[in-house]
Amino acid sequence: MYLLISLTVIIITLICLINFLTICEPATSSLIEESISVLIPVRNEEHNIHELVATLKSQTHLAHVEFIFLDDNSEDSTLRLLESELVGLDNFTIIKGAPLPEGWIGKTWALHQLLQASTGQVIVSIDADVRISSDAISRSVATLIQQGLDFLSPYPRQVTIGFAERLIQPLLQWSWMATLPLSIAKNSSRPSMAVANGQFFIVRRSALVQAGGYQSVKSDVLDDVFLARNLIRTNSHGTVINGASVASCRMYSSWNQIENGYAKSLNRAFGSYLGAIFAIVFLFLTGISPIVLALSGDQWGWVLYFLVVITRMMSALKSRGRIFDSLAHPLSSTVLIYLIVYSWLMRGTIQWKGRTV
Repeated sequence: MYLLISLTVIIITLICLINFLTICEPATSSLIEESISVLIPVRNEEHNIHELVATLKSQTHLAHVEFIFLDDNSEDSTLRLLESELVGLDNFTIIKGAPLPEGWIGKTWALHQLLQASTGQVIVSIDADVRISSDAISRSVATLIQQGLDFLSPYPRQVTIGFAERLIQPLLQWSWMATLPLSIAKNSSRPSMAVANGQFFIVRRSALVQAGGYQSVKSDVLDDVFLARNLIRTNSHGTVINGASVASCRMYSSWNQIENGYAKSLNRAFGSYLGAIFAIVFLFLTGISPIVLALSGDQWGWVLYFLVVITRMMSALKSRGRIFDSLAHPLSSTVLIYLIVYSWLMRGTIQWKGRTV
């Protein structure tokens, strides 16, 4: 066990260091001549509409762009606010979502309808709680073109304010920074090496259609990761890049949202019970065991603990997160283990935006 802990920590430290030095950043902004369709599904997002529309209206260096919103049967003032915000904007459109069919989840059904209504060569999907800089889309699409890729996921900076957010949200980026060699994954034909974040996702229309479109992930809560896997299966290539300079997202703002948000997805994230057990063991080895060894008087335990903290610090530096929060990694790992177990116990019963997932 002692050797296993040591090897695991050393390996993730090396992977994280390589990714820290080589991760792709958004390209310099330049005029994009390809036609772009920006798809934005919204449901009960009245508190996000004003800032969301403002960031989209500010986009520059796009010669041919259309912005299409789909109101997914919102039960608040989302549609009214959207209609008010978009008055006089010729390249902004709102469509009303059809009722959710059996076998689909809300987001993938909305994106499916949006794709059918769009005309662009490049598809950009953005969640309602994401805020992007005025050159975010042009720089990201320029990166897609320069890298010769079929899809791209600029990973937004995860805004964290409350204690629970600061414990959990930084693990999103750390999880792939410390485990997946991105330079290899970018050109890999192995779907298991796919990483993506649907908060801000860019894909060539031809590649998306070849992969089966959003229908191929119609029932997948983790639609972003599974879509990336399907794209790779159909011979497309893509990667995640550090999008912290062009996008940000406050994903959850309370413990209740975190608990429900992770409960709806973590039981799907690892594929099976065995995968979930493997994830828990990994978190125990890298997050809890080193500090247990250290506090029991083992000097090598302190070395292992600080190596893991360094990986968290590297991830925080890239993602513009709080470096100090890296010290709490053992507690973060413990809470995430709880959320994995909770997700399996509660699967199929979680309510999200008025729907059971």
